[in-house]
Amino acid sequence: MTTTKAAPFTVRRADSTPAPSLPPFGQFIGGDFIPSTSDATVDVVNPATEEVLTQVAAGTVEDVDAAVAAAVAAKAEWAAKTPKDRAAVLLRVADIIESNRELLETLEAANTGKPDAVAEDDISSAIDTFRFSAGAARAFSTVGADDYAENHTSVIFREPVGVVGVITPWNYPLLMAAWKIAPVLGAGNTLVLKPSEQTPLTTLKLAELIADEVPTGVVNIVTGPGRVVGNRLSEHPDVDLVAITGSVGSGQKVAASAASSVKRVHLELGGKAPVVVFADADLEAAAKGVRSAGFWNGGQECGAACRVLVHESVAEKFIELLVREVSDISVGTPGAGADVEIGSMISGAHYERVLAALEDVRKDGLTIAVGGNAIEGPGYFIEPTVVTNVPAGAVIASTEIFGPVVSVETFSTDEEAVARANETIYGLAASVWTKDSARSLTVPRQLDFGTVWVNSHLVIATEMPWGGFKGSGYGRDLSSYALEDFSRTKHVMFNRSQG
Repeated sequence: MTTTKAAPFTVRRADSTPAPSLPPFGQFIGGDFIPSTSDATVDVVNPATEEVLTQVAAGTVEDVDAAVAAAVAAKAEWAAKTPKDRAAVLLRVADIIESNRELLETLEAANTGKPDAVAEDDISSAIDTFRFSAGAARAFSTVGADDYAENHTSVIFREPVGVVGVITPWNYPLLMAAWKIAPVLGAGNTLVLKPSEQTPLTTLKLAELIADEVPTGVVNIVTGPGRVVGNRLSEHPDVDLVAITGSVGSGQKVAASAASSVKRVHLELGGKAPVVVFADADLEAAAKGVRSAGFWNGGQECGAACRVLVHESVAEKFIELLVREVSDISVGTPGAGADVEIGSMISGAHYERVLAALEDVRKDGLTIAVGGNAIEGPGYFIEPTVVTNVPAGAVIASTEIFGPVVSVETFSTDEEAVARANETIYGLAASVWTKDSARSLTVPRQLDFGTVWVNSHLVIATEMPWGGFKGSGYGRDLSSYALEDFSRTKHVMFNRSQG
């Protein structure tokens, strides 16, 4: 292993930050916070300081059963509401989030270690998700009535599936909750949501804020470990669909548990997004794009631009530009300034996993061109890192590190670039960087990923679907496709010759 540059990364720390407004203690079931059936709790830690913020209930099977019962009791009345009425509720939720923006941004940052810019973007995106879903719910339609058999008129209905179990991850707690809650409710379902036990605070706070606006039992939140709460949601006979955003392993467990009751699953799982930089690309723009999209949220992002494949003829120049960009990234705690780009890792355990992956890079003899180390001081901070000299088939090219680490490998032909990009088990996102109009149309069609950007990366539009292929799962978040995923199709045929 060689290190070509040791960057002087330090953590900029805020002089002071507002105290987060914590949610009530308990499980949110049937419109109220109620005690868990267990006294066990889970510590919730601020990863930027390593301080314990609070505790939440370590939920039980009985807690899940109570929440599902509340959702079942509420589902008929909620499903019977008109799209206009459901949309009105979603719009009120969006307004409540917007009017409590600073409170939620502060709480999200404290629970995740996010810099201000990321927390602000998360809350803005959550607001937009609810507003879009409100409109999509009213525009949700299907094939019109017509005759397809003699003397028979067919009508297609889009119905709610019923009760949806939702499992959200730790990297975007409130935003991923919004990505599920908004279309699930917009399509007429009720839900039980399990947030990550590491980052449940903004989801619980949202429940507190909207309790008087959403009918009783329509939204229920149960905190606790996945092996208990998540597993019970997945296997519960009265849960009609389970939707998870998480790791491939978590998705496999959910799908296996759901199989026992033959319920539908919606899986948005991991990613290892290739960034294919052709010789004719704007290298400076590509380097800036990787700086932004590779290190957004500290690289704790399933669509992160974490694996660069660059044409061998321009690799040296591109790496020079990328190292320059990454060396200039600012690291800091929440409240340390609007220009801070990356914060801490989410937890001590994840911090150790990322550092272990970097140690494997060293053992494999790869080049750490910048970064590669923990940053001293309190908090789980790791230097933004670029790894070069990566050969085909290297572990780092296929393993999701989920941290501030970008690898760079080279290719010689378009065919090789496509083949190498597709060799990962993941199929969530990719990008292509080229000035060639023909290549910009043909290569994305050849890449086996649910989203492919051309000359950008990690640009998300609420109107467009998000989801993957292969090991990244199936089902779509955002867009009207999400409402389709959380509904079912019913055909009713009328015999006109009778009566």
